[in-house]
Amino acid sequence: MDENVLAAMARWPDVPHAHGWLSLDARGRLRLHPDGDSAQGGAGEPITHAGMLDFLHRHYTHDERGAWYVQNGPQRAYVRLDAAPYILRRGADGKGLWTHTGLRVAQVSRWILDDDGHVYACTEHGPGRIEDRELASLLPDLRDAQGLSLLDAMEGTAGPGPWQLGGGPDAPAPLQHRAAQDIPQALGFLRQTTP
Repeated sequence: MDENVLAAMARWPDVPHAHGWLSLDARGRLRLHPDGDSAQGGAGEPITHAGMLDFLHRHYTHDERGAWYVQNGPQRAYVRLDAAPYILRRGADGKGLWTHTGLRVAQVSRWILDDDGHVYACTEHGPGRIEDRELASLLPDLRDAQGLSLLDAMEGTAGPGPWQLGGGPDAPAPLQHRAAQDIPQALGFLRQTTP
């Protein structure tokens, strides 16, 4: 975190947390809810200013409960998560994985496939969901030791893995199946918090 943010936290330790103002959609876009109503599920307004996004991404973190927030000076602004704490994409070169905040993923400890067809990865940065637009290119590259792809596993012609992403994290990781409703608990995050 920036030094001025750390200084503000130390100077004003008792600033109340903010809820309902920010959300992260399934495509990795941070959105502002000017009426503080993100808990009602609205889309909000996309934040597009590059400098603002850079600040928000640098100060994006989580607490011990698995609630994700942006540390805005001395105040925590909690984020409603529409999919997962991170949205994961392939790199500009088509290899590896990157978080929506611009962090390179070097390690995946496990993959999760939910019953809605979404793929999640437990990374060194925290849990993330593969962005839907990335699935078509990622699934054929996620392979087990025999070279079978996750597509083969989804069709029932491949075993349980472990799985490794070509051009991505080095170590293979196991694949688990989960119900979509169980994803937050399985990955240890809260989709939303209230005051």
